[in-house]
Amino acid sequence: MWALTMVPCALVALYHINWKIDTDKKSIFLGLAVGFLAAGGQLLLFQALRDGPAYIIFPLISLSPALTILLAVFILKERTSFLKWISIGTAMIAIFFLSYQEPGASDVRGYLWLVFSILVFLAWGLQAYVMKFSNETMKAESIFFYMAVSAILFSPFALWMTDFDQPINWGFKGLYLAALIHVLNSVGALMLVYALRYGKAIIVVPLTGLAPLITIMISLFIYSVIPSTILLIGLVLAVIAIFILSLSDD
Repeated sequence: MWALTMVPCALVALYHINWKIDTDKKSIFLGLAVGFLAAGGQLLLFQALRDGPAYIIFPLISLSPALTILLAVFILKERTSFLKWISIGTAMIAIFFLSYQEPGASDVRGYLWLVFSILVFLAWGLQAYVMKFSNETMKAESIFFYMAVSAILFSPFALWMTDFDQPINWGFKGLYLAALIHVLNSVGALMLVYALRYGKAIIVVPLTGLAPLITIMISLFIYSVIPSTILLIGLVLAVIAIFILSLSDD
């Protein structure tokens, strides 16, 4: 479903550039690399969650922006003000708190889930860096097109991993709701490519990691559920980080 919803977004993006896709070997390699890292990381996450505890896995992979930031600083030589560095650090702490999951009675099997979780961390941290690096030499629209192609190529692996002996919800709350969710994911992914084209990775990536802030605020408004202390700390830190990151460097 993720792959299918990327197709219309890719078509809109390509229409914007009059269907002139970057087709040189470097562009194809970089574009597919971004897509493979994203889709491959997602499949590894599914597998990790089958055997491991979500309350450990999600906070671990939530820190993947730290890898992107390190790569952007040491390889791309991105720089910003001291105040922005404080806000970036605050954002990373907020991301960790916002990804908190209540410990449950999950059946933990072995330690392979930890290996998969670390691989997801590396894949997603590297993906954002490659996306920024690719934007230096190719069109953002081409990057997203190759991301869509990569997702489609990974679809058979997702089907292979699916246990069709288990009940599958083909109704609105299953298939169609998943489609709606992934339309939002696809639009968000396209916007991320554009954001990294025009903005610094050390600023853009921490901001995207604060997305759970919106989820928590909407849930608070709709369901009137007071977040836990840990999530409240994450909310406060996220607001502070966003405010400082929005300030001009001047």
